[in-house]
Amino acid sequence: MAVISGLFIYPLKSGRGIALDESRITMSGLKWDRHWMAVDTSGRFLSQRTHPLLARVVPELTDDALVLHAPDQSPLRLPLEPDRAAEPHTATSVRVWEDSCTGFDQGEPAAQWISQALGVPARLMRAAPEPDRLADARYAGPYPVPIAFPDAFPLLVCNRASLDGLNRRMPEAIPMERFRPNIVLEGLPEFAEDGIDTLQAGEVTLRLVKPCTRCIITSTDQHTGERSTNPLPVLRTFRFSRELLGVTFGENAVVIHGMDALLKVGILCVPTFEPVTPAPTLA
Repeated sequence: MAVISGLFIYPLKSGRGIALDESRITMSGLKWDRHWMAVDTSGRFLSQRTHPLLARVVPELTDDALVLHAPDQSPLRLPLEPDRAAEPHTATSVRVWEDSCTGFDQGEPAAQWISQALGVPARLMRAAPEPDRLADARYAGPYPVPIAFPDAFPLLVCNRASLDGLNRRMPEAIPMERFRPNIVLEGLPEFAEDGIDTLQAGEVTLRLVKPCTRCIITSTDQHTGERSTNPLPVLRTFRFSRELLGVTFGENAVVIHGMDALLKVGILCVPTFEPVTPAPTLA
């Protein structure tokens, strides 16, 4: 058994996270997660990999708006329910890695606001209500899995014991927020998530489909936007995947049952584990 000890969403891709007590499951992950995104003048996504000041953009969800805060700027208010009649006129093609998908431009005031926050020309985009981008079917499975603006999959699941195991090897401990999880589990052994197939949490069933390869964002202080203690060299010593050609921490997941159900902090989870292939015996 495990328990959900943390739930987080990141309404603006690569912006600060919001800790929640509960969150509704949608077709593309937790509600409002990575539904807005900053892009450069060519429409390509911006993230903390190249623009760490995104960590200083703090989202706030109200009943009817996403409100963005940044140092020395007035808050920017973006409606949760946009003007449907206006949306077709603001649709444009944007890129997340190698994927092209539809984004809805949030207008000139929003573009000026995010450009000031990042110090570079940028625009703010919103994902389509029914996203036209899909998770990688090689891992996600035979059925289409729509996603908004995450890197690759609807959800990221991390294990508290695994962070403890990493921190025992680190010269200085780092917080879980560096890994930007959606779901944090407690009660599992260190790196037990590597072998989980499904995770049953109340009405919701998740499938853990692929280890998450990690990047320089894990070295970014999520409050200042400055580079800080880097866990990648330590992870490389014991978490390097030859198959994925990167270091891994956490598991990407898809929803296989429970659309529109609530996930809550404190809920018990029942994992099922992938079968272990027995080692061949010598004759």
